[in-house]
Amino acid sequence: MPRLSEVIAALENLWPAERAESWDAVGTVVGEPGQDVTRVLFAVDPVQEIVDEAVKLGADLLVTHHPLYLRGTTTVAASTFKGRVVHTLIKHDIALHVAHTNADTADPGVSDALAGALDLRVVRPLVPDSGDPDGRRGLGRICELDHPLTVRELAARAAERLPATAQGIRVAGDPDATVRTVAVSGGSGDSLFDHVRAAGVDAFLTADLRHHPASEARAHGAHGAHQPLALLDAAHWATEWPWCELAAAQLDEISDRHGWGLRVHVSKTVTDPWTSQFPSPGAPN
Repeated sequence: MPRLSEVIAALENLWPAERAESWDAVGTVVGEPGQDVTRVLFAVDPVQEIVDEAVKLGADLLVTHHPLYLRGTTTVAASTFKGRVVHTLIKHDIALHVAHTNADTADPGVSDALAGALDLRVVRPLVPDSGDPDGRRGLGRICELDHPLTVRELAARAAERLPATAQGIRVAGDPDATVRTVAVSGGSGDSLFDHVRAAGVDAFLTADLRHHPASEARAHGAHGAHQPLALLDAAHWATEWPWCELAAAQLDEISDRHGWGLRVHVSKTVTDPWTSQFPSPGAPN
């Protein structure tokens, strides 16, 4: 039975904190280094619903992708919803560890898991990490399809393979256009359009696409020799959830290697904030 400090050391080896963006807040948020760990739960969001699930499961460690306190705080009072999370974790001896942008750029990382969920073959990072001589780490991934699909078929695959959300998959582009190459980026991806255009891919699948960046990205390719870039916009939570399964499998392998006997779980609780969608009558589909 490993101590928390041993499990955290293994997680830090997978996702070193120094590879996180300077604005990020990663690492261990709650936890006594000497406590024993037998059961681990992976999830995207450190929200009360997930913490309650960890309590019910009897987990000793909760690993989430999103930070609890990204911008810092002056209070952990239980009268605040984040403070209540902290109180619940401590009361039940559950540690919380966060791997965010250091998991985004890892090899394998969040976008590898997203590509894997869609049966896309990863070619290289979309934004390579200059500190990786092997050229495998970085933000996003450029992928190839085993055989061409239409935009419509790729969107249908994404809707089927990713966890169900109210949003589903929004598409910008000709649904009958052919797709052979795809850039993917788990989470918010509209800051990456310059890299996507430079890669010359047929489609870009990500989340949180805003009106102006998406409109401009479409306009860039409207009069060029290459077909206009197709955009597939999924729910933020849905594009990052596959990483939980990947990360859990990585910890399972480490546990087996060390003889720890950890029981590793992935939360299937949907913490996407959007709960319903009402399509406009007569809207294109």
